[in-house]
Amino acid sequence: MNTTDQPSGWRRWWLGVRPPTLGLSLVPVLLGTALGVRLGGSFDLASFLVAVFCVLCIQAGTNLFNDAGDGARGADGADRLGPVRLVGSGLASVAEVRGAARLCFVLALAGGLLLAWWNGGVILLIGLASLLAGWLYSAGPRPLSHTPWGESCVLLFFGLVAVAGSCFLQTGRFSALALAFGVVPGLYAAAVLLVNNTRDLVQDRRVGRTTLACLLGRQRAQKLYAVLLLLPFGLLPMLAAALGLPWLGAVPLVLVPTAIVLVRRFGQREGRALNQQLKDTARLQALLCAVLVGCLLF
Repeated sequence: MNTTDQPSGWRRWWLGVRPPTLGLSLVPVLLGTALGVRLGGSFDLASFLVAVFCVLCIQAGTNLFNDAGDGARGADGADRLGPVRLVGSGLASVAEVRGAARLCFVLALAGGLLLAWWNGGVILLIGLASLLAGWLYSAGPRPLSHTPWGESCVLLFFGLVAVAGSCFLQTGRFSALALAFGVVPGLYAAAVLLVNNTRDLVQDRRVGRTTLACLLGRQRAQKLYAVLLLLPFGLLPMLAAALGLPWLGAVPLVLVPTAIVLVRRFGQREGRALNQQLKDTARLQALLCAVLVGCLLF
């Protein structure tokens, strides 16, 4: 990057929190809130807004810790195929990025304490678990981001935990149905990470990482991606039957052709072109969950 073109001030930090990924944390909160209202909860606007604030701070902090961790290990070199990173590009030091990440986590913890005051201590436990997972994703001698468990962690926290926790805030109780609904955005969030790791497969193998994409190889990763994108459409009829909302299983099917197109493109795109695949996958997740929210509320 030309030094004259480098962002400064708040723009570099906005770049560092990776805006295209923030929707992955917001979508399950919206879905869980809509499900909570459908299950008889009274919409709690204050809890919803604080929950949104918390998940965005956790996502931003996790991204910054990842930036600092990879930058400290020298993993974001000149051959990087993904978007620019703060440490790797010299926009900020490791200490600065870690400090910003800690600030995000402190803000999330403050929001979590407020939610716990309003809704009970179990919400604080969920928040602490999410913060720990966000830190472990990039910290320690064996970060989760360097192992085959990254996609599973994302499925759990960007799917099941986020949807069930958001539903709890509206109903005051945990629901097995909310956990089941969480699988839908969670699978798409895992697909986004799989695209990211497939793009970086060669570089990751070179430095000794064993991500799921490294273990599977490109062809099998493409098959798994197809499963992650299409499986939710098979789950929706069962979720619709549990709620007695037949249109919940039928209306989202309009997005199946889009999912099939993305599966085909994943097999055709390579290198930096996979950055667009990542964005397209996140966009499809948002569209699918927007349709589900509409079906739940109207």
